[in-house]
Amino acid sequence: MPYLYRAPGPQKHPVPKDARATHSSGQSFEQLRQECVQKGILFEDADFPADSSSLFYSERPQIPFVWKRPGEIVENPEFILGGATRTDICQGELGDCWLLAAIASLTLNEKALVRVVPQDQSFGPGYAGIFHFQFWQHSEWLDVVIDDRLPTFRDRLIFLHSADHREFWSALLEKAYAKLSGSYEALKGGSAIEAMEDFTGGVAETFATKEAPENFYEILEKALKRGSLVGCSIDIRNATESEARTPFGLIKGHAYSVTGIDQVNFQGRNVELIRVRNPWGQVEWNGSWSDRMAFRDFKTHFHKVEICNLTPDALEEDAVHKWEVTVHQGSWVRGSTAGGCRNFLDTFWTNPQIKLSLIEKDEGQEDCTFLVALMQKDRRKLKRFGADMLTIGYAIYQSPRKDEHLNKDFFRYHASQARSKTFINLREVSDRFQLPPGEYILIPSTFEPHQEADFCLRIFTEKKIITQDMDGDVNIDLPEPPKPTPAGQETEEQLQFRALFEQVAGEDMEVTAEKLEYVLNAVLRKKKDVKFKKLSLISCKNIISLMDTSGNGKLEFAEFKVFWDKLQKWTNLFLQFDADKSGTMSSYELRTALKATGFQLSGRLLQLIVLRYTDENLQLGFDDFLNCLVRLENASRVFQALSTKNKEFIHLNINEFIKLTMNI
Repeated sequence: MPYLYRAPGPQKHPVPKDARATHSSGQSFEQLRQECVQKGILFEDADFPADSSSLFYSERPQIPFVWKRPGEIVENPEFILGGATRTDICQGELGDCWLLAAIASLTLNEKALVRVVPQDQSFGPGYAGIFHFQFWQHSEWLDVVIDDRLPTFRDRLIFLHSADHREFWSALLEKAYAKLSGSYEALKGGSAIEAMEDFTGGVAETFATKEAPENFYEILEKALKRGSLVGCSIDIRNATESEARTPFGLIKGHAYSVTGIDQVNFQGRNVELIRVRNPWGQVEWNGSWSDRMAFRDFKTHFHKVEICNLTPDALEEDAVHKWEVTVHQGSWVRGSTAGGCRNFLDTFWTNPQIKLSLIEKDEGQEDCTFLVALMQKDRRKLKRFGADMLTIGYAIYQSPRKDEHLNKDFFRYHASQARSKTFINLREVSDRFQLPPGEYILIPSTFEPHQEADFCLRIFTEKKIITQDMDGDVNIDLPEPPKPTPAGQETEEQLQFRALFEQVAGEDMEVTAEKLEYVLNAVLRKKKDVKFKKLSLISCKNIISLMDTSGNGKLEFAEFKVFWDKLQKWTNLFLQFDADKSGTMSSYELRTALKATGFQLSGRLLQLIVLRYTDENLQLGFDDFLNCLVRLENASRVFQALSTKNKEFIHLNINEFIKLTMNI
């Protein structure tokens, strides 16, 4: 968002205007800084206070922390001293080597570095104890403001620091990222690719060195030339191997950054070399070629390489492509859209579904190339509440050319055309595909059903693509109310029904909600195939609200008769989905039941209905089912009556809105 105030004078690197300010005050970094300058005070960030809540959520500090500003630690502190380089990144007492490896890679790309670490800040003129950094999160850039109070022990920084103790950009960057994640402790453990994406908005690809393609050296060479961020690590088989040192000076389970690749002529032959950086700043490779290692040794000793492409250019080809990107934000919600993977057929079909229309082939090819990146949101921030990374993935199916959410039977009889290589508990799963032109349905999911999370789905294509959220539309198709049967043409059953109504209603032939409650429970109790708890008075009031055309708060016989026909259909539908005759219906079957009655609802509406009408076991009884249908039909008919010519909008003032919502 644009800043409302900017200090006069030229700036070498202006702050990008499309980063969203995130401070709870609603003010931008520049506004907060100027306010402090005018008041003659140093900024104190109430959003991320200098106390233990910003440090840990599950443990107590082992040593007494003292929060100090850089000027209280050293004389004449500097934000950046002699340029930001990989030697500015030394790990402290926090297990966030993955983050430090990403920062080291970031220093190799000046354009990306300037975006993350804005240059409009220093300890010189205008200093007010406030700094800011920018991170990419779920398809948008965020501007994260912090104060410069840092945790210390005996006047030394506890966590990330520079080799030159007068320089503080890296320590402040770590603090801003900790704020974004909820605390310093939330940064323990991770994959360098996670931070690489947050520093660039790029897209990740992962290679197992043992299964890497023959041109792996060329892939890494091209990635580094393009400014891609590259990390690597050695797998561990169990927790005891974590940070264990190998005979060659490498650390298992530790995140390294790849900072260079080259070839040298040695004894008449070309030798491929690669340079890796240990964020500890010590414990280095002690094999041949010293700080540089032979590429063949690299493939032998390292197991995984992660590349964050600033654009998802095809690394296998020489040509640089322009890619189209489409973003879908969604949620897996227990009971409505958290269906799990294809192993769970009964619920898999309820996951979000996105339709892809691949139209144009690649140049000189028969297929369309695209990359799918599925990211689960905010899991690091939710660590303090016991949330771990969920196991996620996706599958792609040929579309049957129906613009509707695919049902369970489709997946019973159709196999996927493509899918993620694996379901894995990483923040993001991404893979590259080639499929013929056509229409496909992409289904992102967790591995297990009933697991909740928000997600961001990015689809990169070389050519234009059309996507459609199959869960975003609302379509109501209600039949016209039947006309009442003329007197003298009623069946024997209808005559008996009229006699019962007359008996309950009295001379005025109208029933109140209390009388309706009595008559419906009396009739339904005789139905041996329906198990239900008695209908509530509120249900009967809702029924009257739906059927009362005269507006007197009562039901006449004709109105009641129309409702009775509806009730018969709804009862039969409930019985159809109450397969075990328990008297309840699963929330996952509710989508199909509602569609059978004419309600095709968006995923968000279904989530709200499940929250309102199901119990803790995601089941709803007949009374809840009836209430749900009555309210949906009432709201739909009112909307149809009030909608404009295009049938998409209604216009209400506050009085009309409250009156309407109270009535529904």
